Amino acid sequence: MNDEPVMATNDDASECKRGAVQLGYWQDNYISLFAKQIQRKAPEIHRGYYARVKGVETFIHKFLKKAGESAQIINLGSGFDTLYWRLKDEGVRITNFIEIDFPSVTARKCYIIKRNKQLLEKIYEQDGEVKLSSTDLHAGTYHCIGADLRNISELETKFQQAEINFSSPTLFIAECVLVYIENDCVNRLLSWIATKFKSALFVNYEMCNINDTFGDVMLGNLRARGCTLAGVAACKNLETQQNRFLNSNWQGSKAWDMVEVYYALPTTERQRIEKLEFLDEQELLIQLFQHYCICIGWLGTEFAEIDINDR
Repeated sequence: MNDEPVMATNDDASECKRGAVQLGYWQDNYISLFAKQIQRKAPEIHRGYYARVKGVETFIHKFLKKAGESAQIINLGSGFDTLYWRLKDEGVRITNFIEIDFPSVTARKCYIIKRNKQLLEKIYEQDGEVKLSSTDLHAGTYHCIGADLRNISELETKFQQAEINFSSPTLFIAECVLVYIENDCVNRLLSWIATKFKSALFVNYEMCNINDTFGDVMLGNLRARGCTLAGVAACKNLETQQNRFLNSNWQGSKAWDMVEVYYALPTTERQRIEKLEFLDEQELLIQLFQHYCICIGWLGTEFAEIDINDR
């Protein structure tokens, strides 16, 4: 399987995020260090990324509220995500923060971190010593590790190196990651997590409702770029997204399309970003939102009550 086109989606996403941040959709003081170019996209795309970033953030904060300072975060297929540094700026304390991606992606990320004082300082603040290899970085509470999510034994070894605590409440984040992995590999990964962790919340942002014309166009665009979408069967609808967790021994699962997620965000914030760029008509945006979702799965009863609509 050729993983290069999948890795290239990281650069696209980083450039889109930088473009949206520059226009004022949300604040991120670090994305410009990872994405040097800006891809100016249509307003619908910027709003889509805004909903994605803020939607996932909503669940991160709901998790942290329940988990407290013993929390761990594991960002699967993290690419050039800047979450660790943004949470640091908010004063959030986390016991362990682990980012995992293909070794060639983490090698680039480690290189960028190493060369940027602004990034290194945040890691040094409480962690002192930084251990670097060509693809991995370990520094107290922050770990950036190169691994293939399809290889559970490699993952287990890397987790041990990152001093993971299987007893601590753990948040897993995956954004447009599982769709590129064969279903049996995803099921194996989810089942393995369910046997290892007592208390966990998994937040998955991904495509859904793809069995229509709009979905065909989306999938066609990705396939044209060489992305094989090995796990697309789980993206059929919200139910198939939830079943992936329920069939892998997770205690429960819920899912919302991005229309619901977007309108659950604070009204004042929505009104603010809707003034940033003129949108000719809402129809395309709504269609886009209908074809993406956030699905959560949980282990342990403490996360069962989490919902996009609770305040």
